[in-house]
Amino acid sequence: MSRDRAVDALRAYAIGGVVLGHWLVTGLVLTDDGGLHQASPLTALPGLAPVTWVLQTLGLFFFTAGFGSTRSLASHRGRAGGWLARRLRRLLLPTVALLGVGAAVLLAATVAGTSDDMLSVALRLAVSPLWFLVPLVFLVAVTSPLRAAVQRWGVARVVAPAVAVVAAVDLAVRLLPAGTDLPPVTVLAAWSVPYLLGVAHADGRLGDGRVAGTLAAGGAAALGALLALGYPVSAVGVPGAGVSNLNPPSLLAVALAVTQVGLGLLERPTLERLLTRPLPGRAVSRVNRQAVRIYLWHQPVLVTVTALTARGGLTLPGLHTAPDSTGWVLARFGWLPLLAAVLVTVVRTGRPRAPRRPGGGGVSGRSAEYAPAASPVYDHRRSGRPDLQEVIAVRDSDPPSRGRADGQSR
Repeated sequence: MSRDRAVDALRAYAIGGVVLGHWLVTGLVLTDDGGLHQASPLTALPGLAPVTWVLQTLGLFFFTAGFGSTRSLASHRGRAGGWLARRLRRLLLPTVALLGVGAAVLLAATVAGTSDDMLSVALRLAVSPLWFLVPLVFLVAVTSPLRAAVQRWGVARVVAPAVAVVAAVDLAVRLLPAGTDLPPVTVLAAWSVPYLLGVAHADGRLGDGRVAGTLAAGGAAALGALLALGYPVSAVGVPGAGVSNLNPPSLLAVALAVTQVGLGLLERPTLERLLTRPLPGRAVSRVNRQAVRIYLWHQPVLVTVTALTARGGLTLPGLHTAPDSTGWVLARFGWLPLLAAVLVTVVRTGRPRAPRRPGGGGVSGRSAEYAPAASPVYDHRRSGRPDLQEVIAVRDSDPPSRGRADGQSR
């Protein structure tokens, strides 16, 4: 089995960007009555908005999901229904676990007399990351027809209708009266663009450096044009702003996703060299195995740490104070190691046990970037890792094969 290590690195970066971005732009201010209300440093510090272009990495998240689903489907040797059930189980089981634990904690907090404001903020932040399941589950379910469409018409022709839908909704948002409810079609249309790029990359259509350069340059040019047309600079929502690039996702979010995908593909050789080193390689591997759990639990961890420390009666800078200065940002950076340590503990505690395979090694959490290698040829002079050893059954009445098996390392 082999895997695309560059895609592994992009997925790890995408998860890290989402977690770090949320932890840096989500301020939970402690009120006089012991409650919490949510605020954002982007409101008081608009000059930080360009930083969100680096930390808003949902486009890369959907790109790697499209790549992984396509690779997994291509290597599947059974009914498509079985593949889909296994794929969705990897997404939905951690979600069910989060909801179950969250319901128990919410009940305990209510019995303990926690204020309604704090419960409201905690519930909203804990549930808010679940929105991604709707477009992701749908896109995973239609991976096969999407792949067929890309193979028949090319990725550009398949992506164009989705971009047109996002553009139409953007225009409607600006022309219709404020407060007009529009169907959330861009949530699916916008994130299908990087997902389709991932599908195309899995089929080898984006491997050329010129294609990656075109994506990066075209996305950057689109970003510049959209900013000139008056789109908000921030890639995430800002409290009090009339228009958001993320809720619903706008053309700027699509252009940013395309730019990030292009830049990521251009850096492919660098990423592959980096992951040959033991420490980065192990870190990326572990993040990939627990990507869904990390995504689901990072906001509940922030709320829990903030609420528990607030019960001590101290107002801690960067954790309970208003995010209205660069001092708050620096103080929040000081809290990141604690938040990361708690998140790692929660994720490691809730992970399933690795299944054991014959030969002694445990192989668990394989991403869909695994692809079948060439047909193996037995050679007693070679031996792989313990978890990849062959199991050979022979008959005592067959001396030649018995001799080859005796030469195989145990």
